[in-house]
Amino acid sequence: MSDILVTAIGAIALYLFAGLRVLREYERGVYFLLGHLRPTKGPGLIFLPPLLAKMQKVSLRVMAIDIPPQDVITRDNISIKVNAVLYMRVKTPDKAVVGVENYLYATSQLAQTTLRSVLGETEMDELLANRDKVNAILRQIIDQRTEEWGIEVSAVEVKDVDLPPEMKRAMARQAEAERERRAKVINAEGELQASEKLAQAAHIIGAEPAAIQLRYLQTVNEIASENNSTTIFPIPIDLFKVFMDRLAPTGNPPAPAALPERAAGAGERLPAVQNKGKAKV
Repeated sequence: MSDILVTAIGAIALYLFAGLRVLREYERGVYFLLGHLRPTKGPGLIFLPPLLAKMQKVSLRVMAIDIPPQDVITRDNISIKVNAVLYMRVKTPDKAVVGVENYLYATSQLAQTTLRSVLGETEMDELLANRDKVNAILRQIIDQRTEEWGIEVSAVEVKDVDLPPEMKRAMARQAEAERERRAKVINAEGELQASEKLAQAAHIIGAEPAAIQLRYLQTVNEIASENNSTTIFPIPIDLFKVFMDRLAPTGNPPAPAALPERAAGAGERLPAVQNKGKAKV
């Protein structure tokens, strides 16, 4: 009788010892007792009745899922290849086990289809310029779809956008043309500002005649400071204005000589009338 009791006690102890499980801090145990879902256990030491219960461990850490390159046609009919990465974690372990067969595979497939659908409604320029906005839209859509699976999507990042070679060359030409346009605009703005300053300077110098002479002397000083063998002195035209006014003729211009006259009847030329001054001499 005692041998049977010892054997029974040993079997019970072995049974209890076989049902002990240790779960880490980031793990939770979703277990079924006789096929029914029981409350989630962990972390720490838990007891799982052997032969009656089955447990599945679920990690609560953030997982990165790589989205393979997808062939996408954008809204403006440009064919590109885009890959991305998705960051997710299990928020409700029992939903992740009961709600979907394989939550990692389901989330990956959902991310691929969402990436193609969202980028198909986005233009190429918007994808390249507003990538953060596209990432936010992807994260919101995937997070809403996976909420019933107990999954929380923290971020979706578009990693690489592979453009066709023709599109790369076209974008390079467009960027070059844009840079040339900006250079011309900056040059035109500089000419406008310079002309405004020159007009102001001319107005100020014109108001003071002595300023012209001072500017002339300053220019001569700048030329002489360059150690040139030949120095050119510009002379203002206004200095010769008095002499030019004196040399200019003041009388009436002489009358042109009269043309010879023809005889009325015979058709012969008559001598021109000589000047009165010459006739007196």
